[in-house]
Parts: sequence; structure tokens; C-alpha cells
Amino acid sequence: MPSLGPMEWILILLVLVLLFGAKKLPDTAKALGQSLRLFKKETTKLHEEDEAREAAKDARPAPPAPQPSLTPATPSVEDRLRTLEEENARLRADQARATQTPVSPAPKDQGSL
Repeated sequence: MPSLGPMEWILILLVLVLLFGAKKLPDTAKALGQSLRLFKKETTKLHEEDEAREAAKDARPAPPAPQPSLTPATPSVEDRLRTLEEENARLRADQARATQTPVSPAPKDQGSL
């Protein structure tokens, strides 16, 4: 791509002066310079943060291997039902103590699971 000659630069400056006016052109150039400085500062900060994150990731030791558990990962349906019934009985007892009125236990369902 050929470079711009002096005649093209003069034409570009003339169009800018006509568009923005002679009084606003220095303010526009100042604002553009400040924007470019701010952009460069922020991109440098992001680059430094990325480097710090990489250094921290390299320095961090690997997490220990999980210990094998003897209990199954998910409880059986019967175990969950028993746990829920125990929780229900405990909550009813707490509620009865709070209101000082006896609450009859919930009837147990003898249906099949």
C-alpha cells in the first residue's frame, strides 16, 4: 500500500477542519490522545494480571487425590426414607416442645416400596 503524500495529508487536514471547526480540533486531538493512553494502560494491566495468574497457577500444588470412601456415593431409597422419617420425628418433637402441646406421631405407611 503506497504511503500518503503531502497533498493527501493537506486534503485530510482541510476536511477535518471543515468538519470539526478550527476551535474544536485541538480538543478532539487531546481527547483522542487521552483515550489512547488509557487504552494502553488498561491493556498493560490486563497483561500483567494474566502473567500473575499464570505464575500463581504454576506455583500452586496439585490438589490431593480424593480418598476412596467405603460408603456408596448415593444412599439407597430405604436409607433416604429412614433418614426422612427420623428428621420428621425430630421436627415434630421440637415443634411439640415449642408449643407445649403433645403431637401424635405420624402413622407409618406399611405400603411397599
